[in-house]
Amino acid sequence: MMIGETMNNIDINMPNDAYDTGKYMPTFNAYLTIIVKDSKGKVVNIHRQKSHSPTANFIALLLPYNYFSQINGSITITNIGGGTCSYQPQSNVNSYNIIYPNSNVSYTPPGYLAMIQLGSGQQSNPFSATSLAAPIANGTGTGQLVYGSLLSASNVVASGSSAYFHISQLYSNSTPNTITITEVGVVVQIYTCSAARSSPTNCGQVLVWYDVLSSPISIPAGGTILLYYTFTVNP
Repeated sequence: MMIGETMNNIDINMPNDAYDTGKYMPTFNAYLTIIVKDSKGKVVNIHRQKSHSPTANFIALLLPYNYFSQINGSITITNIGGGTCSYQPQSNVNSYNIIYPNSNVSYTPPGYLAMIQLGSGQQSNPFSATSLAAPIANGTGTGQLVYGSLLSASNVVASGSSAYFHISQLYSNSTPNTITITEVGVVVQIYTCSAARSSPTNCGQVLVWYDVLSSPISIPAGGTILLYYTFTVNP
């Protein structure tokens, strides 16, 4: 039992660092940066905007293992061509797990394990998008761009409580005309098989991230465009 002055002298105030001020709540952001150069290599435009739009496919691929155990079933992934495949990451023979690499799939341009695809359309509901509205093809024909390979940072850069990494891709306009882009999407090649490495399925190219540009970007004839996606925590 505590009596007298001893009880009165107990400090019952909550320490300041015990309160949730939001300061220590990690935040995630994504940014899109586009650098345009003319045919002489001069920078003619730098565009930067906040990215907002992981797609329904992306969210589905992040569902935890126990979700599939609870429903005892699969979900449907839709590729950019409108085809579908089942996804069910489990350890039984009925599962559909993502597997890389796979010798049956071409990962070189324009196949790609992953790419940032450009387009000239736009969609009002990015979350439900399964393809770009008007994708720009890889090539040197009218309205086409030459797609370079996707580049990714070898390490996550960390500084204090912040960390980030980026992916980037270079494109060239080999046509005699200006090409304008209004939409951007991250596309990945998905290949699944069971835990026993049987029943392989090529799901094709799947749109996992989509953005409509806040303003159109024009790439002059003979010019290039370098596009960065930066993903950061506690920016």
